[in-house]
Amino acid sequence: MRRIGVLTSGGDSPGMNAAIMAVARSAAYHELSLIGVKHGYNGLLCKSHNIHDDMAELDLDTVLDIADQPGTYLRTARCVEFKQPEVRERAVENLHKMGVEGLVVIGGDGSYQGAMRLCELGIPTIGIPGTIDNDLPYTEMTLGYDTAVNSCVSDIRAIRATSRSHDRPAVIEVMGRHCGDIALKSAASTGAEIVVVPEVHWSIDQVAERLNALIARGNNRVSVVVAEGAWENMEPFDVYGFLTANGVQCYPGEVISSPRLASILKLKCGMVEARATILGYTQRGQHPSAYDSSFAFEAGNLAVKLLSNGIGNQVVGIKDGRIFYMPIADALRCKRSFNMELYNLINSL
Repeated sequence: MRRIGVLTSGGDSPGMNAAIMAVARSAAYHELSLIGVKHGYNGLLCKSHNIHDDMAELDLDTVLDIADQPGTYLRTARCVEFKQPEVRERAVENLHKMGVEGLVVIGGDGSYQGAMRLCELGIPTIGIPGTIDNDLPYTEMTLGYDTAVNSCVSDIRAIRATSRSHDRPAVIEVMGRHCGDIALKSAASTGAEIVVVPEVHWSIDQVAERLNALIARGNNRVSVVVAEGAWENMEPFDVYGFLTANGVQCYPGEVISSPRLASILKLKCGMVEARATILGYTQRGQHPSAYDSSFAFEAGNLAVKLLSNGIGNQVVGIKDGRIFYMPIADALRCKRSFNMELYNLINSL
């Protein structure tokens, strides 16, 4: 193998640039040239007027200084059309045109699906788990998760300082569409008293009952940490009817949100005020933590080492604190477990 490629796909995550840099350093060590594919799988389709605008050669001078930068140097995007067989065949043709014989894909579940399809078409591919949600069950940690949690912990601590000063509760929404790991770990790390996640069925009345009990015990500064996808597993609640009945302007058909949850809890618990904060992309756009940077370095090196030895169709992960690899298909079949014990502990103490 003389030339390999690297791309970042799906949502960006802290540590992607560190992984790109590690791939570049390892490629140079193994005397392989490296092509950077821009905008995820879209770059393989060469949508620009010139193929070199979508796939460009990377050297150490280009990427050595990006390791500590947030975001992704190669840019990223989702590519729905890549699910079509004829589109994937076109991508393989373009890889052949550029002389790319193997590929490193940094991304999440959808990115791995694409990587597996490329392997079926003869392109050896290695996956590195780049997603802040920690929703790939084959690995203990995904690249960017540790940084995202640290970012949330810092923000929640700052919000709790104001909550203490004003004796009022706060609703804090963190990322996690189908996985509540960020919310769970952030809540445990900050002493938050209530956490709501997509994995557990819940109701507004349960949260209000818990909040009232805490207030009765003298705790008026409660933090309610909500994963962004938790609304899908909430019992139906008439947001419009409840708020308008209590003199709050609301619009018919309006769905629940963190600001609306704060308003509802304020009314149900008789609080003077309750505020909501949505942390959003602040979790993604952080400089990678030492843990994520170290993981990226080892993962990038292992990915290139595998390709240089003619091994593809694998994903890199962490098990018992050590780097390892396994077949993509086996990784995608792994079932995720949720830490129910920690969830109950946070919501009971």
